[in-house]
Amino acid sequence: MKKINIVIASLCILLLNACADWLDMPSENKFDSVTVFQSVSKAEMAVLGTYNAAIAQEMYYQLLSGTDECMSVELNNSKGIFARYAYDPSNSAGNSTYAAMYSAIEQANNCIKGLSAMTASTEEEQIIIDRLLGESLALRAYAYFHVVRLFGDVPFSLVPTADAPSITTGRHDRDEIYDQCVTDLQEAIELLPWKAEGNIPSERISKQAAYGILARVALHAAGYSLRFDLETYSPSSIQLTRRADAARVTQLYTIARDACKAVMDKGENDLLAEYDKVWRDLLCKRYNSESIFEHGMYGPQHNDIRLGYTTGIPTPASNVPYGRGAPQVAAMPTLYFDYDDNDQRRDVTICNYEIRTNNNVATMVPYSSRSIGKYRGTWKHERGSSDSRRDINAPILRFSDILLMFAEAENELNNGPTAAATSAYERIRLRAFKGDETRIGTTPTTKEAFFEAIVLERKREFAFESIRRGDIVRWGIQYETLMNERAKLIRMANQEGDYAEIPRYVAYSTVTMTSLEEPHIGLPIHATYVNEPDQATKDELATNGYTLIDLYAANTGGFFANALDANLSWVQSFFDGLTKNKTELLPLHNNMMNDNPELREQQHPLYR
Repeated sequence: MKKINIVIASLCILLLNACADWLDMPSENKFDSVTVFQSVSKAEMAVLGTYNAAIAQEMYYQLLSGTDECMSVELNNSKGIFARYAYDPSNSAGNSTYAAMYSAIEQANNCIKGLSAMTASTEEEQIIIDRLLGESLALRAYAYFHVVRLFGDVPFSLVPTADAPSITTGRHDRDEIYDQCVTDLQEAIELLPWKAEGNIPSERISKQAAYGILARVALHAAGYSLRFDLETYSPSSIQLTRRADAARVTQLYTIARDACKAVMDKGENDLLAEYDKVWRDLLCKRYNSESIFEHGMYGPQHNDIRLGYTTGIPTPASNVPYGRGAPQVAAMPTLYFDYDDNDQRRDVTICNYEIRTNNNVATMVPYSSRSIGKYRGTWKHERGSSDSRRDINAPILRFSDILLMFAEAENELNNGPTAAATSAYERIRLRAFKGDETRIGTTPTTKEAFFEAIVLERKREFAFESIRRGDIVRWGIQYETLMNERAKLIRMANQEGDYAEIPRYVAYSTVTMTSLEEPHIGLPIHATYVNEPDQATKDELATNGYTLIDLYAANTGGFFANALDANLSWVQSFFDGLTKNKTELLPLHNNMMNDNPELREQQHPLYR
């Protein structure tokens, strides 16, 4: 299977490279849009090029930080400013995502036009054309979804630029864009095969992937968003609210619920029993029943999001088999304690070690220096194209998301959790505790309490998968959530309140990691101490080969060398630019307005 996957990936990269060359050529070239859509094979190359466009590095870098799960360790540059919400239109993130998504939209519009006009010579060709059209519709919806969730009302076109009355347009009502995305995805679902039936790899959109994207779009479309008057752009018109049509909100929750149910009822997908296997498979490009959609990354030309490098674990620059990791984002120190000690997701999600020297010895790191464990290079089966391009696919949709979106929508539609919603939620909890029902806790039975459980469970399940920022905005709780997280961080730094009895000192065993597909998840812990142990205990630990670490100390000489101290500026500055009814949407970057004159008078009212 691995050899087959490598061949498929290599063929896809050849197609993507050919398509990228075509996209850079002028229209009069022999590979113009007319010629391309006279051949099914060339049409497929064009669709693959649309996939390639629909991602940007900052989606799994800058846009991960500034949440209650992830922080930037670049304190003194634009990334740190963005994570604190202290940005303005000259230094905000989102510009790369905006450009990438509109490139994908333009390519999708060309594909939709060309494929819709194609005439098949055989029934088999028609099936392929339908699938490619379904993928193009879904990709256009996916791309519009990202710019709308980040910027609100945005430029909107359903035709190629060459066919549009103007090459630039101003902001368009987000509700209409979301509704078109829903329509596109519903049409795509009718055209696409199920993953198993069509032998669809996880890097391509199958019927269940389109259902999952539809559910995600519908929940955002039904949720809260920062809105303002598109005529006046008056600051007084700003409000954080759902769309005005309550009946449509209910309909959107129903669409989300039914989309998830369709995937659940089909039965092709399931949760893996071992949470670390989800990520080991992703890192080694092995398909499984849980992963529904991934953005394929292979080769130096199609690997720019750099998972495992900027979002990996710290590893040396050379002389290691698993390549370098130089993370620029880290786990929020408090995230570790959002998990139960027996939750198998915790030590997979948050890596408690780094490999600092070239002797391959993994040493434990303090709370403030814990990196993202899901993309660790030590779990890969090969080094990757280069140190910074690790050939790690970006996770977009997993079956666990289908279950939790279903539970959320069911709860909303029925004014409380139904038996089906409870069952879906508890499947996630049971997997977290390896099937031990005694550890999953009591599932809430009221609408409000069940919603709060969903909010926390989605944080635990999807940390560092580029989902959290969108979730807390669509729920209308960004400000409250992040201010609460800041207060938690300060309590933890002061070892007070609910953090008064957490371990400050840990005795552990180092581990030498010398090969790829390394089996360890976390370093083994021998003993924990709330207070510093006495000298006799320290001597005994050392005699028995254990290393003692102060988990509040600075990680001197290693990754993010800052102590966890409430008086330090890196703690005090957390979210210091966050403002309710302002930062739920990003401002348009100056580059966007320079490229599109229609937008120059349409800036977010509080960034004008």
